[in-house]
Amino acid sequence: MKYLYTLLLCTLFSGALQSQVKGVVYGSNKKEKNPIYGAKIKLLSANRGAISDEDGKFELILPKELPDTLVFSAMGFYPDSVIVTKKDRFISFEVVLYSDQLLPEVIVSVKKGTHTISRLKTLHVETISAGELRKAACCNLSESFETNASVDVNITDAVSGAKKIQMMGLDGVYTQIQLENIPYLRGLESAFGLNSMSGTWIQSIQITKGTGTVVNGYESMAGLVNLEVKKPQTMEKLYLNAYINGMGRTELNFNAGYHLNEKWSGGVLGHASAHPIEMDFNNDGFRDMPNGNNFALLNRYHYQGEKMEAQIGFNSYWDQKEGGQISSIRNTNPNSFYDVSIDSKHIDIFAKTGFFLKNPYNSFGVVYNVKYQTTNALFGNRNFEGEEKRGYINAIYDGIIGTTDHKFKLGVSGVYSDIKQHVDSLNDDRLEIVPGAFAEYSFTGSRLSAVVGARGDYHNMFEFQFSPRLHLKYILTETTDLRFTVGRGWRVPNYMIDNVSLLANSKTWFAPDTVLPEVSWNIGGSLMKEFKFFKQKGSLTLDFYHTEFENQMVVDRDVLADAIVFKNLEGASFSNSFQAELALTLGKFVDIRFAYKLLDVRSTFGGKLQQQVMLPKHRGFFNIGYKTRNKRWEFDLTTSVFGNSRLPEVVLPDGSITTDNRGDIFPLLNAQITHVFHQWDFYIGGENLTNYRQKNPIIDSENPFSKTFDATRVWAPVFGVNVYAGVRFTIEHKEDEL
Repeated sequence: MKYLYTLLLCTLFSGALQSQVKGVVYGSNKKEKNPIYGAKIKLLSANRGAISDEDGKFELILPKELPDTLVFSAMGFYPDSVIVTKKDRFISFEVVLYSDQLLPEVIVSVKKGTHTISRLKTLHVETISAGELRKAACCNLSESFETNASVDVNITDAVSGAKKIQMMGLDGVYTQIQLENIPYLRGLESAFGLNSMSGTWIQSIQITKGTGTVVNGYESMAGLVNLEVKKPQTMEKLYLNAYINGMGRTELNFNAGYHLNEKWSGGVLGHASAHPIEMDFNNDGFRDMPNGNNFALLNRYHYQGEKMEAQIGFNSYWDQKEGGQISSIRNTNPNSFYDVSIDSKHIDIFAKTGFFLKNPYNSFGVVYNVKYQTTNALFGNRNFEGEEKRGYINAIYDGIIGTTDHKFKLGVSGVYSDIKQHVDSLNDDRLEIVPGAFAEYSFTGSRLSAVVGARGDYHNMFEFQFSPRLHLKYILTETTDLRFTVGRGWRVPNYMIDNVSLLANSKTWFAPDTVLPEVSWNIGGSLMKEFKFFKQKGSLTLDFYHTEFENQMVVDRDVLADAIVFKNLEGASFSNSFQAELALTLGKFVDIRFAYKLLDVRSTFGGKLQQQVMLPKHRGFFNIGYKTRNKRWEFDLTTSVFGNSRLPEVVLPDGSITTDNRGDIFPLLNAQITHVFHQWDFYIGGENLTNYRQKNPIIDSENPFSKTFDATRVWAPVFGVNVYAGVRFTIEHKEDEL
């Protein structure tokens, strides 16, 4: 056995004779300094190099034979160089390239990765770029994860068209969603908010597994999703996207960026969609997808001064849906017509201010946000009414201790939430005031990097809450990283809006007199290995995370056949999530990803520990993208296979209990073809091309007001093949306009 251990250690550290250098490449035009994406870093003698990422960061393996000359170059900047020796193994560089518009440009050819897992960050962070979002219809946020294996998007019921995300097998409310580090899709937005933002607005999405950093708040329990919207200073001068699909849905999206002067720039992003056509392909008398309209507008401004940077803007939308039974039933039997109506209105104002202090590594920033939201939903004769007023502030001071290897952040935050919710005879009106403070220390060494943080928050109803968090990364070899994370998160559940789709049945709701905070610990880690596959780049990522709940608002659909019981946890509740992902690049034009995910998510339902309902324990994933040599054609295909899942027992019209308590294994196939012609992109695609549909997703659809009616037992698509087509048009800014 000792020989086996020796062999494993030799394998892990076989690359130790070679070492990494890493660093950040900045570009300066004498007014400001920003990271350069696509800077070229090359060792002249060794003839090897690297390309900086979106944060300007890079990593490079040094050869055995040193010294060598390391050259830095980027389009529109003076190149620079440095001699590296054996003493520079595992060193960290900070390089500033200065602009020179008079010299000939250094042309750098870059193949930009559309889906990447950062090797440079201490936390496990996946980035979905705008290029990845182009691979699917991606008309709104709910469709932005179709080519990603880490985040699942599921339909909540068969009548409202609402979707929710899941991460690590846990409901989306346990994943902290932010819009550029501002809380988003929280409170009344959580149920229907995924339709509120157009995918064409998004510049990138960062997915963090495990608890996030304490700087972002206390609610990250299973992960964090941060949405980066296109920036006024870099976005297109004009962007248009028109879309239509086989369900009758039409959309128009537009973005427009403009520069007011040297310091101010602005951007307008708009979205309008309509779904006027009724469809009932399974002939159950209910619309397969609701009709309705959605309008959204985001307007933002950016200011760049010598000692200050600021952003301000507003985001608003109105989402209106009409579902339920088809209109012909209303005409023949108006007194027993089952109607579904959802009306959501939202407006928020956000601002960010950052101040650069005398020390170039010290800064102070403040984030502000105020929001007003109303959501009203009707399911037959059951009604939900909600109103929310919210305020948020987060002030952060950044500094270093000696060198940039030791960084720290100190800050204070505040949350004000006045939320009113009403369902049937239940009310959940609550005023929350939560001041908090946090501290975080980051260490970057030659092999080990760490982020250690803690925050304390005082809730006006639940008093003091403490949230410690630790993230570690260790470089096993030049091509292998090991990460570990552990942390505590908590949130106050809004059981009504979080589960509003469960009104699409006749079951009575029972709720506890006292709602307690949900508290969990998350522990896990990942191993990432890069390798060469026929001289091309490949990577293998394995990750495992365990989430243990101290308390949870359990939605128990097993304890009573005719009721849904919301209760504070009595017993155990946990989630185990394992994922393996293999990414390969074949030549310059083909990218392939395989993934497998195992989800063991159990809680105490009906008095015993059971798997969460309608959650497949196994999922397989495959994505392939091909781009022709002339970059005129792009082909993308994504296939997912979902394992069977446990279904809740329900009473059938004849009084018996369902016996099909397991969902089927089913595939989901999406594909898209894009043709690029100058400033135009033409695309056509299809979703659910295998045409798999759940049979009879609505129980007792003939009697929607009966005690056995249930439209919430949905575990697979309710709509078959959906084809779509669209066109994009882009006008970029000229260099002299920037």
